[in-house]
Amino acid sequence: MNKGFDRMWAPWRMNYIDGSHKNEGCIFCVKPKQDNDRENLLLYRGNTCHIMMNLFPYNNGHIMISPYRHTGNLEELNDDEMLEIMNLSGMCIKAMKNSINPAGFNAGFNLGKAAGAGVDDHLHFHIVPRWNGDTNFMPVLGETKVISEHILQTYDKLKKAIMALEEK
Repeated sequence: MNKGFDRMWAPWRMNYIDGSHKNEGCIFCVKPKQDNDRENLLLYRGNTCHIMMNLFPYNNGHIMISPYRHTGNLEELNDDEMLEIMNLSGMCIKAMKNSINPAGFNAGFNLGKAAGAGVDDHLHFHIVPRWNGDTNFMPVLGETKVISEHILQTYDKLKKAIMALEEK
């Protein structure tokens, strides 16, 4: 019997730790212009907004919905952008319920650096799926968040669920 530590692998987080992800420009502007959605974790392209998974998630399935247009101010969104953010939020919640079965959700904007926005000049609406018991001692004692599934496995599940909703 091995009495050592279990290993938790999350190699994609190294870019966050070393800060190299900050040299890529605004992810909400750059990534949708590229043609590699899976690599960029881009789940859906709408008319005025897109859905992207958070590369450095709080929980499995943590997604962000943002307008294509670069703005950090909620009051600058036009009616089409506001409506699409809300419609895509509903679609994401339904897709998550159908694919990863969370017990609840945290959803909302972090507007401005003081509010916790990691990218404060391009607003984005977060949806974080939550499960009963998904908080434990690791973040408190070990300053570590355990993500229990590889991010691309979660991407594939959510992408399939969103595509199924689009077909209806």
